[in-house]
Amino acid sequence: MSALRVSGLAVDLGGRRVLTDVDLTVDRGELVGLIGPNGAGKTTLLRGLMGLVRPRAGVVVVEGGQPGYVPQRHEFAWDFPISVENVVMTGRTGRLGLLRRPGAGDWRAVSEALERVRMTDLRTRPVGELSGGQRQRVLLARALALRPSVLLLDEPFTGLDMPTQELLSDLLLSLAGEHAVLTTTHDLPGALHTCDRLVLLNRTVVAAGTPDELRDERPWVDTFGVGAGSPLLKILKAG
Repeated sequence: MSALRVSGLAVDLGGRRVLTDVDLTVDRGELVGLIGPNGAGKTTLLRGLMGLVRPRAGVVVVEGGQPGYVPQRHEFAWDFPISVENVVMTGRTGRLGLLRRPGAGDWRAVSEALERVRMTDLRTRPVGELSGGQRQRVLLARALALRPSVLLLDEPFTGLDMPTQELLSDLLLSLAGEHAVLTTTHDLPGALHTCDRLVLLNRTVVAAGTPDELRDERPWVDTFGVGAGSPLLKILKAG
């Protein structure tokens, strides 16, 4: 059974249908890229998988019950005076409850998560002093502190320089060996080279398959609404 299984998912926001009849699966050991234009419903889909928005219809099954979620970096208040390790501990707040103090097991989970993303030596540093790549790894560690089987990432590469993107890509590939990883991304060349499978989304799943299976232009044209001379299609051919 897949670690993440979505069947017939529909989501309305503000009285408007945002997602319709979404079906997808992600297996443990897979890195799956969720690709689509702005407004296609990618972030809404992740929030629906997290239970942050209530679906109108459909079924979501997550192995272990709760995925680890890595939001876009701008959604976090980086000027708040808090250390790296305490940010990572907030990932376990839902499991702890508001009144229970973290125990030894919780701090062990935080330490393991920081070690996994290579941030142990910065654990006491204020998060406001971190670079963009370091901040992204902190958010990833916060998700890993839950010890989830499924990781959901929303645009993790946005705003990072190329060397940092490559380091983060290598980290995600290594994590996919232990988890089911679903990430939204606008980095088409990176997705074509690193993802095991791609899911093309525009309010519903237009196509899904391995990068080699999605070399035909038609599903990309249908997903993005682009013409024959689009740079996106040139990237597809070059990849």
